[in-house]
Amino acid sequence: MAKITYIEYGTEKAHTIDVRKGHTVKDGAVDNSIPGIEAICGGSCSCSTCHVYVDGEWLARLPEQEDMEKDVLEFAHDVRANSRLSCQIRVTDELDGLVVRMPEMQNV
Repeated sequence: MAKITYIEYGTEKAHTIDVRKGHTVKDGAVDNSIPGIEAICGGSCSCSTCHVYVDGEWLARLPEQEDMEKDVLEFAHDVRANSRLSCQIRVTDELDGLVVRMPEMQNV
């Protein structure tokens, strides 16, 4: 298990959740009803509704984005250098403590 912290847009309310190794950051959010992640495609990397901003110190610890994730992110709202699709971030022991922030909105 790894502790992942999800921070809501606007309120800055933090939700720290234990997420099983091998699951995705999206899974942790959906399984725990974290506001701000819609994940309407169920994690198939086809909709960008699980878009998050990864806190800077964690970016280097994540695997590189694959082309498909880059393509899908083109449709996300307010994409930044630290934008990722949470369905593409597999939880590992090294990600214990990861912090992600929700965007203002998801493109639905």
